[in-house]
Formats: sequence, structure tokens, C-alpha cells
Amino acid sequence: MTDRGEGRVPLRRPLREPARAYRPRRAVTGLAVLVSRTEAPMRTIAPFLIGLIATAAFAAEPDAGAIARITGLQPETKNNVTKVSVPRSDLAVTVDGVKMQPFQGFTSWAAFTGGGAQTVVMGDLTLTENQVTPVMDAALGNGLEVTALHNHFSFDRPRILFMHIAGTGSTEQLATAVRRSLDAIQQSAGPAETFGGPTIPAENSIDPKPLEAILGISAQAKDGMAKFVFAKQTKAHGVDLGADMGVNTWAAFAGSPQTAVVDGDFAMLESELQPVLKALRAAKINVVAIHSHMTHEQPRVMFLHFWGKGSADDLARGIKAARATQRPS
Repeated sequence: MTDRGEGRVPLRRPLREPARAYRPRRAVTGLAVLVSRTEAPMRTIAPFLIGLIATAAFAAEPDAGAIARITGLQPETKNNVTKVSVPRSDLAVTVDGVKMQPFQGFTSWAAFTGGGAQTVVMGDLTLTENQVTPVMDAALGNGLEVTALHNHFSFDRPRILFMHIAGTGSTEQLATAVRRSLDAIQQSAGPAETFGGPTIPAENSIDPKPLEAILGISAQAKDGMAKFVFAKQTKAHGVDLGADMGVNTWAAFAGSPQTAVVDGDFAMLESELQPVLKALRAAKINVVAIHSHMTHEQPRVMFLHFWGKGSADDLARGIKAARATQRPS
């Protein structure tokens, strides 16, 4: 990635430095005096104290100096939010034949609020298709959550995807995670036309029996392919919704037992998204989209679309491992 003077500042110190001790604001420090002098039972004042401590902690501004030092970017601070940005000026993007500038929505950014151990980060990373997997691995491997992955445009060339990230922790930890995610963008190659991996035979010859033994249910078989569907449950508009209404995890296998491809959806509760992501990536299955399919459902269900290549048995074990992170339906 070229910087062209648009947001980057030179790094002057190594990436890893000892984390600074978090010093609470005066409101929190003075709280100790209040507690020591009060005669009220602790159970009476505890809820008040918890709320006051939380409010005081998040009222702190992020440590802009630490964020700048670690990310190598010049931050901007406004309304207790410190933001770093990397315009994707290295990409020549057109949308519907129109040449686009980073200002028009092609900038990676991360915004920090709170302070010390109570820092929160949210961001959006602008990626070519081949950058999604290494950047996702960097984000997950350094303690960030990946909360969405989707397109923002149609007829964009090259195709651009947007990965939304979030995290809580110390300023140093979160800034380091953001830095390593941005480094993964720089270290990846330019736009590519394929994931790579083995060539998939044109004629499908998947044997469903070994996959059924791994996944524990019967497959739908058709023309040398095998598909597995696992039901999920939710409710919307007062109506129960299940697999037949599209609330399901499914995986379709094609190719041969030795060189197969699998594609499909994972239906997940919000709390299940990060474990499923990590299990799929541990199995070297690519995540190609994360988003919602419905509104007003309770509980909320997220959907993750995936694509993997390899032996059919290994891919099935990866799907099984990801499903094992979820609550039984």
C-alpha cells in the first residue's frame, strides 16, 4: 500500500512496547475516599458505584499518542473518539465505469473510544477479495472480532469487500491488533482472480457415505454432489421460523473425494459468530460474507457464507468443528 502522504506517519519506535499502567480519572480515584467514609452498606451502594466507575472510565479520551506510535498513523480526536484512517490510494477502483477516489468510500479506518483497559475500537477495512482471508486471520489472531463482511458497491472493478471489526481491551492491545490487520493488507498481493488451491474436476463424484459418518446426518445426493442441512430456530412477527424458512446451516460438496469444494451458509446466534469464524479458519475454509438475512427476529441470527477446497473428508471435519462451537438447536 502506498501512503502518498494520506494519513501515515513514520514509525519511530518498535511495534511492541510495555503497556502503560492505567491511571483512573479523578472521579474514580475520589470514589475510594467516598467509599472509605460512607457508613452505608456496600450492597446498597454497589450498583451506584459500578455505574459511576463505568461512566468515569469511558469518559476518558483514548491515548492518541499510543495509537499513533503503535499504528504508525496520524490520528484525529473529536468528541472523545480517536480515529486513524488509511485511504486505499493504492487501488485503481471503478464503479459502474466511474473512476473512484478514496474519499468516496474506499478508506480503511479504526475509531477508538474510552481509555486504558476500557478502550473500545470499531472499524471498517477496505479489501480486495484476496486480502480478506489474511486480514481476517490477522484480526482474529490479535484479539479483534470480525462483525461483518460484505460489499458496499455493485459493478466495482476490482471487486472490493468491506470487513467490519470491533474489540474491547487496553489501548495498546487494540492499536496493535489494528496495526497488524493493516500490515496484512500491505503484505498481501494485488487483486487476484482465484483463491488458488487444487483444480476441481469438472465431473462430480462425491461419495456421501463418509461425509455422513463425519457430519452425523444423511445427505441430499444429486449428480455426484452431496448437501447437508442443519436446522436453526428463531421467531419473527410472532411466527416460528426454521430450516424450511431459510434458517439453517448448509454445506454442499462437489468435485471428487480427494479434490473437493464446499460452499454454504452458517446460521448463528450473535454469540456464536466469533467461535464459528475461528473454527472455519483453523480448517482453512474461507469466509466470503457475514451479514443478516432477516429483521425483527428473536433471537437474532447472523449468516456466514463460506468456500473451501481440499479433500472432502477434511472439509467435512472443518464444518463439524465449527458446528461444535454452537449451542445445540
